Amino acid sequence: MKIVDRYLIHEYLRNLLFITLSFLALFLIIDFFEKIRMFLSNHATFGQIGSYFLFMMPMIVSQILPAAVLVASLVTCGTLSRHSEITAMKANGISLYRIALPILTIAALTSLAIFFLSEWVTPLTNERAERIRLVEVQKYPSMGSFKQDQIWYRGKKGIYNFRLFDARTGTLQGITIHYLDRQMNLVMRLDAERGEWKEGRWLFHNVLITRFDNGEFPVLSRMKQQVADLPERPSDFQLIQKDVEAMGYFELKRYIRKLQSEGYDATRYVVDLHGKMAFPLVSILLAVIGVSFSLRSERSGGIAQGIGAGLVIGFSYWLVYAFGMSLGRSGALPPFIAAWFANMLFAVASLVLVRRVKT
Repeated sequence: MKIVDRYLIHEYLRNLLFITLSFLALFLIIDFFEKIRMFLSNHATFGQIGSYFLFMMPMIVSQILPAAVLVASLVTCGTLSRHSEITAMKANGISLYRIALPILTIAALTSLAIFFLSEWVTPLTNERAERIRLVEVQKYPSMGSFKQDQIWYRGKKGIYNFRLFDARTGTLQGITIHYLDRQMNLVMRLDAERGEWKEGRWLFHNVLITRFDNGEFPVLSRMKQQVADLPERPSDFQLIQKDVEAMGYFELKRYIRKLQSEGYDATRYVVDLHGKMAFPLVSILLAVIGVSFSLRSERSGGIAQGIGAGLVIGFSYWLVYAFGMSLGRSGALPPFIAAWFANMLFAVASLVLVRRVKT
């Protein structure tokens, strides 16, 4: 079995590497032509373009690996079946479950690699890639940052601090604005529960204003609503809002705890948190489906059929996964069910296919 295992591992890894590189090249080519107009209009250098796509590669790899695992499983087992190698192994008393063990082991290791890649590598590389695109290429000023699970922004009126910014609705939560004079002295502080962009201006709710006049005792005033004189638009804050893809699992978990402890609705972030666990594990399910699908009959299989089936199954998973996540973010489904819905559905499909395989 050691010889057989080494042979299967070699064949599978060779296919997995080739398919991963092919998917990566295809993804980069499509992304390049989508962004080439932006790069050219901003006179980006070859170094900036190359650096941007280099830092985007870890995220792309983590996204395409499950599909690559599926197609590699289909191609490897399909080719073995077509060349009667599976029949020869079965004739020597080796069950299909034992034959599939090396492939499933590699799929499990791939799931771990995707999780660790998304946890420690892609947050840093995504942030660097976005800085190249926005600051170095498009010349947006770097006026804010996402630190200590909060948004800090150096605006024209002073220094702004937000607990949460919803880019979809253009609303702010947990607002604190420090108004400074030219000598950087604090002259006024504004605290608001939330703010919304309406009719081209910011409308703040539950406002507390603290004025500091000439070193005198601070003067406080409260208002239910207040139109804030801020020159920034929601698109300005969107540049510094840290995307969920740029957070690792544990960083996002800390951010959710902070939001919930302060009374904010973190449902969409909870859904994304569960998704960060559900998505890497799909590699194992797709490997089981790929092996079972390609071994359903002894003489079927092959590269063309494997790639075709892999694309259909992979696209189906992405469709179901995105649908479930959208239902969870909108509150139609509980976060756990929304994130794991596609995995549960494909787990049932893998069990059905396994039972139909002739061992």
